[in-house]
Order: sequence, then C-alpha cells, then structure tokens
Amino acid sequence: MCEKHCGAIARKSMSVDRRTALTFGLGAAAALAMPFAAKAEEAAPPRPQNVMEPDAALERLMAGNERYIKGEAKPHDFVAERPALVSGQNPFAGVLSCADSRIAPELAFDTSRGDLFVCRVAGNFVTPDNLASFEFATAVLNTPLILVLGHDACGAVASTISSIEDDETLPGHLPALVEALTPAVKQASAQGHDNLLERSIEDNVRLNVEKLKTSSPILDEAVGAGKLKVVGGVYKLETGKVELISGTA
Repeated sequence: MCEKHCGAIARKSMSVDRRTALTFGLGAAAALAMPFAAKAEEAAPPRPQNVMEPDAALERLMAGNERYIKGEAKPHDFVAERPALVSGQNPFAGVLSCADSRIAPELAFDTSRGDLFVCRVAGNFVTPDNLASFEFATAVLNTPLILVLGHDACGAVASTISSIEDDETLPGHLPALVEALTPAVKQASAQGHDNLLERSIEDNVRLNVEKLKTSSPILDEAVGAGKLKVVGGVYKLETGKVELISGTA
C-alpha cells in the first residue's frame, strides 16, 4: 500500500518539480534579457550625436570618408571620450568589412571610438555570428545603418575564382571561404563581365546586402519600419574612396 501511495506522491512531486524548473528557466531567460531593453530605453545615450535617422547616418559616414580621402581627419581626443563610453555604446553605423589589413573602417570614415560597430571576415560575407552581432546592434544599440564594405583586389574573392577555374580544393579551412563567395563569382561569370574579379567583388557586396535586408525576424522588420538602412560599397585601395554600389543605397 505504502509503496503504491508513495510512488504516486513521488511521481506527482517530480512533475511539479519539472514544471517549476521550466517556469523558473523561462523567467530567468526573460530576466537576463530585460537589462538590455531597460538600459536601451532608460539610459541616456553615451554619444547623443549618434542618435540619427538612417539617411543621416549614411550621409555622415560618407562625409567622414571624404575627409579621410583628403587627409583632413578631425582631431579625436580618445582620452576625453573614454568616461562616457564606460557606461555603454550607441554606434551610428555597423560595418561588415573584409579582414584585409589594408582596410580600416574606423579610419576610412574618420570616426571615433563608439561610432562604428564593426564585424570583419575575409570576403565580407554574412555568417551566423556576424548576423547575430548586427541583430544585437540593431535591436539593442539602435544602430540605424549597416554598410557591407568590400574592396578592390580582394584576395579572398580572387582565390575563390582560381579555385573554381582550376577545380582545385584549397588547404585547411579555406574551402569555407570559397563556398561562401562562390555564388557571387558564379553570378558575375554568368553576366560575362570583362573584369571578373571586379564584378565578383561588387556582386558579393550586393548579395550580402540582400541577405542582411531580408534576414528575419529582426533586421527585415527594422528595415520595413524605416529604422534601419542596409547599403553596400567598395573601398578603393589607391584613393581610399568608398564607392557606394548602385541599387543598394
């Protein structure tokens, strides 16, 4: 009798414990998320000048690039900027850039610390990690602009072209780069462009702009609401100029 009765009590207790644990787990997850939303809504932005509409953010970004091209960068007092940034960040633009050492977005757009939210990978393509990072920038930091920044003479794209044309598998983990960049190379090749490398670089930017724009549920919703703009550009190594790609701006 006791065995039967005690077993029923134990099973009921385990069921209650599982429900309690599940409830606690969901509550804990919500509690962990709340500080981000609360801080975004309640705290004053550390850089008030970075609160702007998407079009204004793009205009500011390109104006900084013009200063960089002319060698007329503004003075930046990094020491004076530190205290405000201890409490948080509100970058006015995100940049998906190639990892090439010759490309430095913060310099190319004449920006200060706390202005740009930068993710870098050879070939400047969207990955699950940098996508999540830009979702964080958009949803939590209220960043109004994302720029996909390619550059001429991109080694990652050139290697992809060679791998495809020579039917050769590159060593190590390089095939992962080839796989990610192959759609752009194939698209450019199908168009019969005179300069396959140049066109592949541009098409890679276009394809990844589209990936970010249509990524649900966060980025596409922000784009649709007019809170986020996603554009593409190519950095010219010889001049330092960033040329926006037609159809993305």
